[in-house]
Amino acid sequence: MRLDKFLSQQLGISRNDVGRELRAGRITVDDEIVKTGAYKLTPEQQVMFDGSLLEQQQGPRYFMLNKPQGYVCSTDDPINPTVLYFIDEPAAHKLHTAGRLDMDTTGLVLLTDDGQWSHRITSPKHHCKKTYLVTLECPVAAETADKFLAGVQLNGEKTVTKPAQLEILEPQIARLTISEGRYHQVKRMFAAVGNRVTALHRERIGEIILAPELEPGEYRSLTEQEIASVTFL
Repeated sequence: MRLDKFLSQQLGISRNDVGRELRAGRITVDDEIVKTGAYKLTPEQQVMFDGSLLEQQQGPRYFMLNKPQGYVCSTDDPINPTVLYFIDEPAAHKLHTAGRLDMDTTGLVLLTDDGQWSHRITSPKHHCKKTYLVTLECPVAAETADKFLAGVQLNGEKTVTKPAQLEILEPQIARLTISEGRYHQVKRMFAAVGNRVTALHRERIGEIILAPELEPGEYRSLTEQEIASVTFL
């Protein structure tokens, strides 16, 4: 994390005020005066303001990200850029995604370093609902909603999908809510009824809704209420 961002959070002052404190030589990192806000801070380093230690954040962390296309939901990938590119936090590499999106799928991604919390989202036994905005190649047939509610047979699967709710918004745009996470499930469900997904955007996980103010690539911390909502899955 940049030193100026860390100081702004810890001291509750603006970046401009942080710059003034840095220039005054009131900030040390590992007992060395640092005057540039762009200094990259690591979790192991000690930051002091006028001789008082500023504690780096400890404990579980929870974030929502508006994922753009072209990024994978992985902490490390030798070929493709990962969603951690957008996370400017100490020890970001310790975060993981609570459920993944395909590279070409956009929208809500949850990141945390709390394994038990994320397990409640991803474990099949909790039936965590996810809602997607789906754009399709062909108009959605009127009977598709009934078929999805009854469950459809996916190619290569032995059992039909669990009941899913489909809301047709426009001839080629629909909102789909599912409660399981089979491989490429949304795309395969529409393929099973003779249609093809051309764009997919996740809007919701459980009770957590993607914040409308977040532009693609932006993120924020979850509220206490959002974090707690996963406990009741």
